[in-house]
Amino acid sequence: MEHIITGVEQGSAAQRAGFLEGDLLLGINGEEIIDEIDYQALIASPRLKVEILRDGKKKQISLRKGEYEPLGLHFGESMTLKPRTCRNKCVFCFIDQMPPKLRETLYVKDDDWRFSLMMGNFVTLTNVDETEFQRMIQRHASPLYISVHATDPELRCRMMNNRFAGNIMERLTRLKEAGIKFHCQIVVCPGWNDGEMLLKTLRDLRSLAPAAQTVAMVPVGLTKYREGLAPLRPFTGQEAKELLDMIAPFQEECRRELGTTFAFPSDEFFCLAGEPIPPEEWYEDFPQIENGVGLLRRMETEMEDAAAFDDEPPCTAPRRWVLPTGVSAAPHLRRLIDRFAPENVRVKVVPVKNQFFGETVTVTGLLTGGDILAALTPEVCQDAEEILLCRVTLRHEGDLFLDDMSIDQFCEKAPLPVRLADTDGQALYDILNGRDAT
Repeated sequence: MEHIITGVEQGSAAQRAGFLEGDLLLGINGEEIIDEIDYQALIASPRLKVEILRDGKKKQISLRKGEYEPLGLHFGESMTLKPRTCRNKCVFCFIDQMPPKLRETLYVKDDDWRFSLMMGNFVTLTNVDETEFQRMIQRHASPLYISVHATDPELRCRMMNNRFAGNIMERLTRLKEAGIKFHCQIVVCPGWNDGEMLLKTLRDLRSLAPAAQTVAMVPVGLTKYREGLAPLRPFTGQEAKELLDMIAPFQEECRRELGTTFAFPSDEFFCLAGEPIPPEEWYEDFPQIENGVGLLRRMETEMEDAAAFDDEPPCTAPRRWVLPTGVSAAPHLRRLIDRFAPENVRVKVVPVKNQFFGETVTVTGLLTGGDILAALTPEVCQDAEEILLCRVTLRHEGDLFLDDMSIDQFCEKAPLPVRLADTDGQALYDILNGRDAT
């Protein structure tokens, strides 16, 4: 592929070597450049032979630079990674359960190993042909984040509605043999891949350690928009407890033989089961925090650290807030606030029922502006001064809820002034204790 050079940084290795804006990049060290993955991997070398096209003629530029020193070239759209979409029709797919008429970006099903490498996105590898799989190995794409769900070939094909999905163990074994590490994910669906099938999957993945670094288990998330989809149901509290009890001997065996717990249930399982969140050391270095594994424990640890290093006198001004949150996190937030809030601070934690997606969806990050406003009744807000709103309810840009209500619209309709709060423990501690800058 050809990639037009749109800019050359002043003082860079590329400028010193004589690259010009408008040159076409053809290859590096004899290898074709498909996208940024290839480019970044190849320019890490301190010795480069770069083939370009200038004024219709091929030219080779040889140069030396510091190892991992940026080359200093900029490119246009041809080098940009455009997410590859999913080829599966998973029985538990959350996007298939989305309400109609939302913004288009919410319906995008990405499944791209390149974004797994660069951003930690989970991928299934079902849309990777043999040529691309070889490129993954050649570029040593490590670590990867892989959605496994089941290692039994027939079950995985059935759950993902893809007859090509059954070769996951063969592919993971090849990654291990190539020295590539990976973290795994299992969306656990009652009656499908739980029980003995879950244990089989965990044992199969453990056989690939240490290449297989960790496995996260998350309970299936179901909305009320499931007409025409596979029959699924959520976990009950008793079933969640049974799952935790069932995998405990396996976890202990892994700690004894591998030196790691290896298999980590998400916080939702503990919330559903009414079980206490494990201690900090149980989560090791929080390798699957983005999967909801240890978020509540990390928040508590951050609040403990904030309190331990807080040498300022407590703020004596009385303050009163309401804090809307997801149903599953509400009991834990109440406990943390009772523990760390000064006596003059009152926070009413409001568990918000999710009417937009359905009440089986209980996480804070999937609450909408409309549902939060509906929960902030005059009775709930009585005697409060402000609303503490978790930023996680807004998209990355911080401007829109999932129902497309803007934060400005929310503030206009809210019965009290709104203060946005980050979801880490330090931020919450600072707000409670008057240490925040606002």
